[in-house]
Amino acid sequence: MDLFTTLFLMSSGLFLGWSLGANDAGNILGAAVGSRMLPFRRAAIIGSVFVVIGAVAGVGGTSETLGRLGQIQELEHAFLVALSAALCILFYTRHSLPVSATQAIVGGILGWNVYTATAGDWDVLGTVAASWLASPVLAGLLSLALYRVIRKCLKLLSLHMFSQDLLLRWALALAGAFGAYSLGRNNIANVMGVFVESAPFTSFSIFALELSSVQALFFLGGLAIASGILSYSRKVMMTIGSDLYHLSPENALVAVLSVSLTLFLFSLPGPVQVPVSSSQAAVGAVIGVAAARGDFRVDTSMLMMIILGWILTPVTAGVFSWMLLTLFSGV
Repeated sequence: MDLFTTLFLMSSGLFLGWSLGANDAGNILGAAVGSRMLPFRRAAIIGSVFVVIGAVAGVGGTSETLGRLGQIQELEHAFLVALSAALCILFYTRHSLPVSATQAIVGGILGWNVYTATAGDWDVLGTVAASWLASPVLAGLLSLALYRVIRKCLKLLSLHMFSQDLLLRWALALAGAFGAYSLGRNNIANVMGVFVESAPFTSFSIFALELSSVQALFFLGGLAIASGILSYSRKVMMTIGSDLYHLSPENALVAVLSVSLTLFLFSLPGPVQVPVSSSQAAVGAVIGVAAARGDFRVDTSMLMMIILGWILTPVTAGVFSWMLLTLFSGV
């Protein structure tokens, strides 16, 4: 297979990465932008840089989990599975709903399993599905704890209003950088995991750094995520940052740190090293902040729409995957 054909068949993964960046950047930076502590442009630049670093540095550990769910050996099949997930995410992003890229790619892989009559690893599927429930709960619990810690720290510092504002702006920028790193480390498997078995990359050096063949693949995927953050993430950032629940700068810091830590913890080596939904973690973090404040004025209609998106995402992606594989089976 020539280079042009190979790159074309990987274009759906790049499209998926762009879609993930456009949708999921709001989950780690939306609170900072929605609270007006970080302008969108600055937040997008921070996110795009650190998401690439996380994608390469994480060495794609979570991709091994997805690989056990469905080992796609044919590059053409990987192209269609990634395309189905990307189309699903783009559809919901256009409606300003923060959907789960993890659910989309899992749905796409399950659609491939049905098409090829392949029995996936049901234990892995159970672990991944359990993480869809565990990640928002963990993020919510972290929010409850961090809310008290950060409030106590700010009270002990007893800063002037101007100094506290400046401190929170810097803290949100650093938390956003950590969140983008964690997003790249955890979610790069959603973008390029289906191509690990079939992509013909070799190791190479960049800026005196030696990248393995897998890291080269994930570097390319990281760039795709970064492009989505820079070009099309503003709408979802505002949905998470202000539409679901209005966050003060202090509470925005709590939410960003909670989501970042959740993504990071699920990317660490161990039995729960799985790609999790930053969208679900973000909603859990925001609800955790509301609970810590004793203020439950969450936009319930928006919350129900988000939950509906979570339910429909794997089903939609699975149907798209099966339809595309069936449609192009003779090509």
